[in-house]
This record gives sequence, structure tokens and C-alpha cells, in this order.
Amino acid sequence: MISVTKRLRIPGSGGLVMFMLLSLLFVSAASYAQNKVMGEIELAAATRTEKHAGIWIDGQYVGYVDELKGSKKLLLLPGEHEIVARLSGYKEFSQRVTVEPGQKQVIRISLAKDPEFRTPLVTGEVKLNVTPPRAAVFIDDRYIGPVEDFGGRNALLVSPGNHRIRIALAGYQTFEGDVNVLVNQKVTVKTDLVKGSITQASPLIKEQ
Repeated sequence: MISVTKRLRIPGSGGLVMFMLLSLLFVSAASYAQNKVMGEIELAAATRTEKHAGIWIDGQYVGYVDELKGSKKLLLLPGEHEIVARLSGYKEFSQRVTVEPGQKQVIRISLAKDPEFRTPLVTGEVKLNVTPPRAAVFIDDRYIGPVEDFGGRNALLVSPGNHRIRIALAGYQTFEGDVNVLVNQKVTVKTDLVKGSITQASPLIKEQ
């Protein structure tokens, strides 16, 4: 605060300086108060697999484990919340937590393999060139990871045939389309999600 005051000390503009300084103090106080009201949930991945598991809080997709920190850390209102982690090929992880004001809890996300999941013997490739890269990707209504997992040198391997692809993120209009993939064929899906209302979120990321 002292350094800000010195930079704004302009002759004849004391009123403006005081107003701006008070504004900064107000914002700082509001932020401090909010942090005291909210509780923080830190997600810890049991293995590298869980780092890109999708996270739903009270039925709303909020991102994947490895990104939910720093400026995207999870701050929740006090009370009981349900945390769900999903990833294709693994059983769903679910845990209810009680959030206390101003307190931090660490939740360890551990996924068990789904014995009913089968990797196709023959495949085609689907690459994604989509923004934002943190958007959730669903193939045939199954969450398979964030967009950034399937671009560049990486690709999504799918069984030959027609597949329904959805790319969704809260605050953006959902992209939906069909891709028909042949054996050993490489298909690229390219799009930029259009910003929209939270009400336009796909039911897959906002459970009803």
C-alpha cells in the first residue's frame, strides 16, 4: 500500500489519491473477508492418472484435478458439498465434504479401474484443436479428459464407426457433432467454443 501511495502523490490531486487508495483498501478488505467466509478444497492426485480426472462439485463440472489450484483453486461456501471425479476407463470417485469458513481441506482423489471397460482392438484417431483447452471432452456421453490431452502429438483412440462428440465448459455454448472414423484413419476436430450463459451448459457438465 505504501508504494502505491507514493506513485499516486501528484500535486493538486490529493482528493483523487485518497479516493483511489480507499478503493484499493476496500477491494483488499473485501477479498480478505471473502477468504474468511469461503472454505478451500485442495485436490491431491493419488497417481498421475488422477491428475486429468474431471471434477464435478454439486453436479457442476469445474475443471480437471491438475488445474484446480492457484488462481483456479476451489473456494466453496460453508456447508456440505459433493465432489465427484470421473475418467474414462475408471470407476467414478465420489465423496461428500463439510466445508468450514476460512479452513482448508485436502481431498485425495483415487480412481479404481473399471473391470467392464474394454480397449478396442482396432482404432482410428481423433485429434482436437479446440479452445479453451480446459474444456471437457465427451465421447458417446463418456467423459474422457480435457481438450489439451488430445492435441499436438496426442490423439484420442476410438473404435471404428460413428461417435458422438461433445466439448463443453461452463460459461460457453456446447459444441456437438458426429465423427465417423475408419480403421487407422486420422480425424481432426477444430473449433472455438463461443461464450454463453451458464444456462447453456451441457447436461453432461451440469447435471439436472
